Amino acid sequence: MRNLITDVPGLSVGNAHDARIASGVTALVFDKPSVASVAIHGGAPGVRDSALLEPEASVETVDALVLSGGSAYGLDSMGGVMAHLRAIGRGLEIGAARVPIAPGAIVFDLLAGGALDWTDPPPWWGLGREAAANAALDFELGTAGAGYGATIVDLKGGLGSASAQTRSGFTIGALVVVNAVGSVLINGGPHFWAGPDERNNEFGGLGAPARFDPDRADAQPLKGDRARENTTIAIVATDAVLTKAQAKRIAIMAHDGLARAIRPSHAPMDGDVVFAAGTGESGKPVDLRQLAELGGAAASCLSRACARAVYEAKALPFVGALPAWKDRFGR
Repeated sequence: MRNLITDVPGLSVGNAHDARIASGVTALVFDKPSVASVAIHGGAPGVRDSALLEPEASVETVDALVLSGGSAYGLDSMGGVMAHLRAIGRGLEIGAARVPIAPGAIVFDLLAGGALDWTDPPPWWGLGREAAANAALDFELGTAGAGYGATIVDLKGGLGSASAQTRSGFTIGALVVVNAVGSVLINGGPHFWAGPDERNNEFGGLGAPARFDPDRADAQPLKGDRARENTTIAIVATDAVLTKAQAKRIAIMAHDGLARAIRPSHAPMDGDVVFAAGTGESGKPVDLRQLAELGGAAASCLSRACARAVYEAKALPFVGALPAWKDRFGR
C-alpha cells in the first residue's frame, strides 16, 4: 500500500505544473471506462461536465477525472486530458467519432504569486494534456499538480492522498486539492483537525492537543478580504462494482471527510466538490451495508488526505508567499 489513491486497482494519477504561473493540473486516468458520480456542496463551484455524472443522466462511465488550478481558465485542462486520451485510443465511440469523457473541477489560485501575463491560449489545456500523459501509480503530494498554488488561511495548501481497506475487502482511496477559506489546524496549529483519523504518523503523528479551546475554534480566522480564493476539490475511488447511484451516495458521505478536516467547510465562498468512482476491479458489487462502510471509509480517507496535503506542502518562492506547515512547526 502506497497510502495513495492509486492503491485502488484500475487507475493512475499524473501531475503537471508551471512554476512561473504557480498553478497546475492533476489527472486521474482510469484503465478502462469506470462508473462515477459527484456531490457539490460548496457555494461557489467551478466544474465541467458534472451534469452527466448524475444517476439519471445517460452517460454511464468516464475515462478520467480532472482537478485543476487556474480558476475558470483551468476548465480548459479537461480538454487537454481529452486530447491525450483520444490520442491513445480512449473515448466513447459515436459512429466514426471518439469522445473521451473527462469531467473535472477547479480551484482559484491566480493570486498565489505567479505570473498573470500568459499569452493566448492560457496554459491549462497544455498542463492537462501533460498531466494525463504523466499518469502513473506513484505521484508527488503537497506543492504539486493542481495543488501547486493552493493555500489555506495562513499556510500553504496542496495536493493530498490517502487509502485504506474495508472490512469487506474493498480498497478505497482519496485525492484532494486543499485550497480552503479556513484551516486544517486546531487553534492555529500545529495539530490537525484530522488527527483522530491519522494512520502511521502520516502527517506528523501529533495526535490531539493537550488543551483545546472550543470558543477559539468556533471563531477561526478566514482568508478575510481574499475569501474568494478558495475551494477544496476531491476524488474518492474504490475497486468495488458500483452503480452511478451508489457512487453518488459515496460522494455525499465522503464530504464528511472535508467537514472533519477543515473548518469551516462548504462555505458560501468555497466550491467544495467530491467525485466518487468505482473501477470494478474487485469484480464484487456492494450491498447496502457495504455501501455504508465504503462511504464511511471514503470520509476517513478524505479527512486524512486533507491533512497530508498541507503537511507535505512546500512554500512557493515568491515574496510574501505563505509558509508551509513544516516551515512553521518543523518536522
